[in-house]
Amino acid sequence: MTQGYGKLFVCATPIGNLEDITLRALRILREVDLIAAEDTRRTRQLLAHFDIHTPLISYHQHNTASRIPELIQRLKSGENIAVVSDAGTPGISDPGQELIQAAIQEDLSIVPVPGPSAVITALVAAGYDTNAFVFGGFIPRSRRGKREALEQVAREPRTTVLYETPHRLLDTLRLCAEVMPERDMAVCRELTKVHEEVVRGKPSFLLEHFEENSPRGEFVLVFSAVDESSIPSAVEEPGEELTIEERLVELLEQGYDKKTAIKTVAQERGIPKREVYSAAINLPASPPK
Repeated sequence: MTQGYGKLFVCATPIGNLEDITLRALRILREVDLIAAEDTRRTRQLLAHFDIHTPLISYHQHNTASRIPELIQRLKSGENIAVVSDAGTPGISDPGQELIQAAIQEDLSIVPVPGPSAVITALVAAGYDTNAFVFGGFIPRSRRGKREALEQVAREPRTTVLYETPHRLLDTLRLCAEVMPERDMAVCRELTKVHEEVVRGKPSFLLEHFEENSPRGEFVLVFSAVDESSIPSAVEEPGEELTIEERLVELLEQGYDKKTAIKTVAQERGIPKREVYSAAINLPASPPK
């Protein structure tokens, strides 16, 4: 590393309970010249609680293009900087990763300051096999992307950890019930906080639970490890290997009327009905005889 340059401290902070911060993290946050925070308001609360008065600068997904060059320059000028995420360990499903990569490219020193992580906390709380596991980040927003991600989980024998937001949880659990109805999973909510909850069971049970108890807070989903021999070689939607036109013809031959076939294909593939309709214009209105 180049002499005279500052260090970038990747500093983990609590995911809920403030008592989870380490003594080392507190010392680093006091000693650095600057703290780059994903959410300055939340970080100010943390610093105020521990009577820390280090200057803050915002660093989040919407200002990485302008902020990274600035932070790199300050590191090169000899300043020590701590990067902190909204909660937990920076660089895991947050923009901290981009800053770390940029610092590495400039041959700057990266110093990890380990501590709380929602991934590891949920993994051990779920109680499934931890000898090998997969972390997939946030589940995609789109219906199609979500289905593809969950189908991949259904084929994955290792324990899998994913993040999900409360307003999309029910839809995700419905898809889990379709794609992997027998997979054991745990829904971890508000970890380390007052209303911490870990609910374990099959997707249908979890769906029923959260339909009765409105999802609130931050969620981590953990899917159990399974015996590879029990996993099908592929978990596919009907007709996934077919073109839209071929799938429509297949459904028409099965007795579907044209309108229902269009709706079915749109739902299967997570695409607008108008896209399927344009492919169905030249097809017969009634099932082939």
